[in-house]
Amino acid sequence: MVVVGGGMAGARLAQQLGDRGSAVTVIGEEPHAPYNRLLLADVLAGSYPADVISLPAAPPAVTYRAGVRAVRLDRAARRVQCDDGSAIGYDALVLATGSNPVLPPIRGLFAEDATAAPEAGRELPDGVHPFRTLDDCRALSSLTGDGTRAVIVGGGLLGVSAARALATRGVRTVLVHQGEHLMERQLDAESAGLLHRHLTGLGVEVHTACRARGVETGTDPATGRRAVRAVVMADGYALGTDVLVLACGVRPRTGLARAAGLATALGVVVDDELRTDDPHVHAVGDCAEHAGVVYGLAGAAREQADVLAGVLTDPGGGHRYRGTRAMTRLTLAGPGPFDLAAFGRTRPRPDDDTVRLADATRGAYRKVVVSGDELVGGILLGDLDTVGALARTWEHREPLPDAPLLHLLTHDGGTP
Repeated sequence: MVVVGGGMAGARLAQQLGDRGSAVTVIGEEPHAPYNRLLLADVLAGSYPADVISLPAAPPAVTYRAGVRAVRLDRAARRVQCDDGSAIGYDALVLATGSNPVLPPIRGLFAEDATAAPEAGRELPDGVHPFRTLDDCRALSSLTGDGTRAVIVGGGLLGVSAARALATRGVRTVLVHQGEHLMERQLDAESAGLLHRHLTGLGVEVHTACRARGVETGTDPATGRRAVRAVVMADGYALGTDVLVLACGVRPRTGLARAAGLATALGVVVDDELRTDDPHVHAVGDCAEHAGVVYGLAGAAREQADVLAGVLTDPGGGHRYRGTRAMTRLTLAGPGPFDLAAFGRTRPRPDDDTVRLADATRGAYRKVVVSGDELVGGILLGDLDTVGALARTWEHREPLPDAPLLHLLTHDGGTP
């Protein structure tokens, strides 16, 4: 068995297969051992050293080839061609190629004479980095400290995490988001307002409904290379900066599959056995599209890896992937705890019931959406003592208790 991709999905699958005695080769493009990507913001903030977030060592049956990139699939011969000239044969192949950071169409991001695609060699100016990998995290750590100026473009989960981490390091941080409010995929306007206020309390300057249109660069006298100097907003205002963090989302890496003739849409299309239209090739994690959905979440990657381990080692066992009910969790440091959880459908439909409790003084916000007797979504900010029970109710589609809905959001049936 060969797994292309050494991220969280590929590592989880290899661990499961190795524990069951299967010989597995993992082709990992990054030079590091697999690590927990969810903790990158904590590494950037200085809360953990980089080696602490490494995932458990793989069983002896797993061969991990770090720093090697798969460049071509020969499906007829069942071989993976690698950039070091080697070719690895397979009986079963799993694509766990993950996703690439989206680079926004900002004028001046690339030199005018650079016409190739970014992955073909176009270089970002010095000081400009996505926030996706351990190398990105290390590069940003080396550039930032007390008094450094940083601009983050993108106010989703990744951008908010990066803003918190940089502010913790004493960086003068500006967060620029094109949407009407922060984390609009997960939060409503009121909860996003509380998040906005919390970031401001950490020293982050937040601008929403605001678009970055260009980058100004200069020549670094020490290196002779292009380096970022300012980010130009749509209204022409220039934000001087030493560092630009691009947190504009991710896009599934489907190039390898597409070049091999496998079915792709937004991601690599798979069925309930995580199988592509080639019976010998599967896909899991950020690159996989199941039932029209690309999850891009660690919880879904883990579930997919566990199901596929069963499919590959116990073919008659009826293992099927039915989709993931995933929850977004975020904990922000600062004056007082600030936890965030969002799950399911947070925008009610006409026939849904909504229960909401808000306490701006305490920075607390709780909202659940109920359809019939089923909890279908929720947003929780602040002290999340109740999140465990709510998460279990939602994840397992348990019926709601007979008590009034207000009790879902309170510690004791009283105040929030």
